[in-house]
Amino acid sequence: MSNDSEEESTESEEAQEEEATGLQEGDFIRLDYTARTVEDDRLVDTTDPEVAEEEGIDDDEQEFAPRTIVLGEGHIFPSVEDDIVGKEVGDTGTASVEASEAFGEYDDEQVRTVSKDKIPEDDRYPGAQVRIDGEEGFIETIIGGRARVDFNHPLAGEDIEYEYEIIEKVEDRKEQAQGLIDMFLGMDLNIWFQTDTVEEEQLVEDDDDEDDEDESEPEFETVEVEKESLYIEATPQLTMNQQWMMQKQQIGQQLMEMVGVDRIVIEEIIDGAGGMGMPGMMGGMGGMGGGDLEEALEDADIDADELADELE
Repeated sequence: MSNDSEEESTESEEAQEEEATGLQEGDFIRLDYTARTVEDDRLVDTTDPEVAEEEGIDDDEQEFAPRTIVLGEGHIFPSVEDDIVGKEVGDTGTASVEASEAFGEYDDEQVRTVSKDKIPEDDRYPGAQVRIDGEEGFIETIIGGRARVDFNHPLAGEDIEYEYEIIEKVEDRKEQAQGLIDMFLGMDLNIWFQTDTVEEEQLVEDDDDEDDEDESEPEFETVEVEKESLYIEATPQLTMNQQWMMQKQQIGQQLMEMVGVDRIVIEEIIDGAGGMGMPGMMGGMGGMGGGDLEEALEDADIDADELADELE
């Protein structure tokens, strides 16, 4: 009976492998999609420039083009991923995402009364988006010295429907890395792969002392090892990008795991094209003057005053 069970198990595994056709978790794909609320057809997100133009969205602030995602990594709602898995390049589909999975159910307790003094004077009107005690919300009403603020997500309680088309499966590793960087940071950066020989500390194993009960200090030796590196050229826009500043470690870790490299190297290149600048000023910014810094902040869509507040 044991042999029969093993044969049945093997046959079952082989059948499952045969059934696993089409796109699977771990695949890099380029996806075109438009997401709208089910109830009132409000646009939530799109990669289609024509849809963005119809909705009056300024394409100067972001690029509308198919996005690279990795199936199974949470780059899009699970309901949409589940609908894509098993499909082929060129297929289209529609997937619904319930409010609880999307932006959460609407919570009446998240509508709270706060002192008007906590709100900047310029934002004291219904509909204004405000940040109070670290929470984002929208003002509903202001009466006397009190304000009613809704701290729910603007799309809380809304079911979302996605219409999508699978444009291609991304096989090239450089395109995979560039697609992920664009998804994380909204940037097209200069990147390349390179194998480096680096020094690394490794533990020295002493087989002769296996039975020795004395606890001695572990010994290490420096050895040279080869590591595949993903190089990313550091630009002022990358250096000042808030997402990068706050989540550099997490983004780098995901890039290493998904693209399959040993390390990420951020390379800063300083040339003489811009002149010498002022020695000692903004040393951490690669020698940028005040005007260059303001331009970099503007290009990265960062409010200088907000950045200063966060760094304090």
